[in-house]
Amino acid sequence: MNSAFGEPTGAEIRVRGRVQGVGFRPTVWRLANRLGLSGEVFNDGDGVLIRIAAGLKMAERLVAALKDECPPLARIDSLDLRPAQAPCGLEGFHISVSGGGPMNTQVAPDAATCPACLAEIRDPFARRFRYPFTNCTHCGPRLSIVARAPFDRARTTMAPFAMCEACRSEYENPEDRRFHAQPIACHACGPKVSIARMGGGAVEFSAFSMLDDADAVAGMLLKGHIVAIKGIGGYHLACDATNEEAVSRLRARKRRYGKPFALMARDLDIIRRHAVIGAREEAALGSTAAPIVLLAARSEPRLPDAVSNGLSTLGFMLPYTPLHHLIFRRLDRPMVMTSGNLSDEPQVTDDEEARERLGAIADFILSHDREIAVRLDDSVVRVANGEERVVRRARGFAPAPLPLPEGLRARPPLLAMGAELKNTFCLAKDGEAMLSHHMGDLEDAAALADLEQTLALYETLYEHRSEAVAVDLHPDYLSTKLGRRIARDKGLPLIEVQHHHAHIASCLAENGVAAGEGPVLGVALDGLGFGDDGALWGGEFLLADYAGYRRIGTFKPVALPGGAQAMREPWRNALAHILAAVGWPAFTANFAEIELYDYLKAKPVETMAAMIKQELNAPPASSCGRLFDAVAAAIGLCRDVALHEGEAAMRLEALVDADALAAIDEDLAYPFALPNLKGLGLPYIEPAAMWQALLGDLYEKAPPSVIAARFHKGLARAVAAMACKVVRDAGVTRRVALSGGVFQNRPFTEEIVRRLEAENFEVLLQAKAPTNDGGISLGQAAVAAARLAADRGG
Repeated sequence: MNSAFGEPTGAEIRVRGRVQGVGFRPTVWRLANRLGLSGEVFNDGDGVLIRIAAGLKMAERLVAALKDECPPLARIDSLDLRPAQAPCGLEGFHISVSGGGPMNTQVAPDAATCPACLAEIRDPFARRFRYPFTNCTHCGPRLSIVARAPFDRARTTMAPFAMCEACRSEYENPEDRRFHAQPIACHACGPKVSIARMGGGAVEFSAFSMLDDADAVAGMLLKGHIVAIKGIGGYHLACDATNEEAVSRLRARKRRYGKPFALMARDLDIIRRHAVIGAREEAALGSTAAPIVLLAARSEPRLPDAVSNGLSTLGFMLPYTPLHHLIFRRLDRPMVMTSGNLSDEPQVTDDEEARERLGAIADFILSHDREIAVRLDDSVVRVANGEERVVRRARGFAPAPLPLPEGLRARPPLLAMGAELKNTFCLAKDGEAMLSHHMGDLEDAAALADLEQTLALYETLYEHRSEAVAVDLHPDYLSTKLGRRIARDKGLPLIEVQHHHAHIASCLAENGVAAGEGPVLGVALDGLGFGDDGALWGGEFLLADYAGYRRIGTFKPVALPGGAQAMREPWRNALAHILAAVGWPAFTANFAEIELYDYLKAKPVETMAAMIKQELNAPPASSCGRLFDAVAAAIGLCRDVALHEGEAAMRLEALVDADALAAIDEDLAYPFALPNLKGLGLPYIEPAAMWQALLGDLYEKAPPSVIAARFHKGLARAVAAMACKVVRDAGVTRRVALSGGVFQNRPFTEEIVRRLEAENFEVLLQAKAPTNDGGISLGQAAVAAARLAADRGG
């Protein structure tokens, strides 16, 4: 109703963020009724719109209440309040039919079971007692079941399950926490689990003391069986983590010979028996994302070596679905809960495929009849420098967007294709970066096919129409080739982004550094990336902003004998470094008595040396990651073969902790020099003196842990010294961004940060986007946005 003078008599509140499918509208309804307001709330293409028949003062009270009582899965990015005409014809407050318009809101990540739902499945008098798919607006599947937007039941894999009368009543009641909970279900109308023997044959349930099919799994695991379990985002393979024979059998059948296994335990007390949990780790384990959290392993009681495969950390998660809670209710020990696949293949999501591909691995299969729309791996986080940092961004985090910083928000929609390994893609639109979930290593054909399918889904969910495509500079990356094809087929501009520039831009974007703030020192340390000079880079100091960069420091380029083979056989890196730093004659003369010499002497040293001299399949690389591999191989870790990317460096890190670093006197840290490269005049980190000291320690039979600590401390000191040098020479601000896979190494990173902060640097690290190649696509999107802005004059 209008006032006599035609002035607005009502107010509108526009809410943007993660506000659909998370119980936001019933919260508004409840608060509005508490305040005695008339009006309506509804979803539309921009988020949620609230219209009330009251002035701005009452609207401000509603806004304040919304901020205080925001639903657990919701995230308010903005609340815009303005005077408006009061809604006509409404008595009381109503939840109205959703409006149309382009999709411009967020799909929520899958969320761990909330306390209220958990209480229900444990209550014998509740109608959802022991129901494995119990959920509400505060928890349950989201991205994993959505087929297209907007997020409602008809567009999810819950569509085949018609709601019973009781569920329909809850779904339509604004006072119920299941109001418009799209996956709502119960025993009468929802999905059901079923257990079967792999390869056929009846299951003798009495042998497993079962209450139901979910409980039977507990008995199977306790008896040493391997069980394939269908979860939210794919199948897992589970076995008793305390049963050495079962774990070894799983490792052999799965062909996972190097990587550690993820673990699940019923509660924190069980995890504490085997790992150290700090306050931040505890918060991460119990969060709605419920990721795998990397924890320091206890020495006693010790799990079988086959669980972590010799690493000093254990990756634990808590049950995050009702099905997991039901299985684990009577399990008083941790269970292996690893992805359901053969090593390096994508996780299985389809039931028929599971029987075919997992039949030779698992003894039994626990399946259910709700399809998985989106394959989702478990997320992985680690606490470092006092903050939770994402190592793998997947279930529980994706697809929650990250805000783009000032100066990059008003750009056209972009697609960034990411890297080859640990691939993610990124859609940039309306000031936000939709960083995809972890897609995996694209060397696997199935992973590449999954990327194309998932990209199409994200584009549908966000009604995204790219106006440019960003790719890595490396011409042979499969992500680059796919991006080129997309740009060609759609007639879009293609923007090539250097790998390490993307790392730094990703760190800047996550930390909200605005475009135009001026360049920072970017330190990008990883395995390999294609440089703008056609060489292989991997240890780079860049003067960088979003629009561009200048290389102002690097690591010593050392050959990779055998090219890609050197990444799989760390002894090649050790030999190349020793040839570069010492030379074979001097190595023979001075260190013929050490075990490393006998090992390398048996290798084709002359052939390798000739390849390096003739630059035949032995490209030089300024790689920090390969230096870690070389040192690991020198002390006997992963010499012959690294079974997965980064294994040698991980095993080297496992020998070191903060106490070990602190125990090393400054003068015992290995020395590095900072000369200039001939011709280029570029300062670089020279490890020759480090190798002399390390080989001397091998001669003296120093423990590997001491050598590893001296290396970590010495290299951290060298990186900090190089940062001081190049900043002084370039005359720029003391703000430094650290990115790249090497910064997943906790003791190394914390030592560098300590030294940089002592030199009055402002240090930027990554937490929400992975510092490894999983964050590359975010950086590509930021760089592409900045370049388009420059091309269009602002």
